[in-house]
Amino acid sequence: MQSVELSAKTVDEARKAAATKLGVAEGALTVTVLEETKGLFGKSTVRVRAEVTPVPVAAAAPPAVETPAEKPTRGGRGRKPAAEPAPEPVGQPEPVAVPAVVEEEPKGRGRGRGRGKKEEAPVAAASTEEAPAAQEERSETVATADDGEKLAGLLRELLESAGMQVNVTLGEISGRYVSLKLDGKDAAYLVGKHGEVLNALQYLVNVVAHRRLGTEARATLDGNDYRKRREDVLTQMASNIASQVKERGEEAVLDALPAFERRIVHKALQEIDGVITYSEGEEPNRRVVIAPAE
Repeated sequence: MQSVELSAKTVDEARKAAATKLGVAEGALTVTVLEETKGLFGKSTVRVRAEVTPVPVAAAAPPAVETPAEKPTRGGRGRKPAAEPAPEPVGQPEPVAVPAVVEEEPKGRGRGRGRGKKEEAPVAAASTEEAPAAQEERSETVATADDGEKLAGLLRELLESAGMQVNVTLGEISGRYVSLKLDGKDAAYLVGKHGEVLNALQYLVNVVAHRRLGTEARATLDGNDYRKRREDVLTQMASNIASQVKERGEEAVLDALPAFERRIVHKALQEIDGVITYSEGEEPNRRVVIAPAE
């Protein structure tokens, strides 16, 4: 992994300098603040570590050798179910069995691929894949401005109790989701490597809001525009992998991603001809599969 440590007046200046030095886009960097100092006349400097952290892609498994007993059914392209290893939990530490996470509906172009669930009941597995999103859509409530102010107030309370100097701004409200933007002196510390700190804080806010306030509204946090940069990286990565899948005719399985990042990948490839996407596995190791369209 490429990385560099340098100092600048602000985190943004350090990010730009690191991007120039490493020869990559700013959005492809994860910046960690190592030290912040103030000079004699009030001038401050920050020392950061910038790392190039592209989203890794799990190697596509070799095609299965078909036998009469194990010939895959329609939609079962790729690996033999019996030979598929059970993945060890490795990725995001973000818990999933909470109201803060709403699973995305897999893109199937009308097919409903049910690969990667229970071998003994493939039809039931396909139904299970689509049921959570459909059920959530039916029961979804629309967040109000009052919900947004309550979530923002709860987040400010948590940050103040931690001694963090961060401004919380209420952003767009879309469906049940309320965007809360973080900026200020300590905002950079709330992102963390791969957004892990931001994701953990978002999870905490939503759990406390559900238990204390009884609201079904959900907060989505963004610190120093990290979500936008991350979305750009995921979108570009998905496009590149889709091109490889069409060229080689072999599916690609991404590393585990949280639900809202999987939705970004599905959305990015929704209108791309020649490929389909769907999710497989169980949280927190649920992955997006990009496969050739039949």
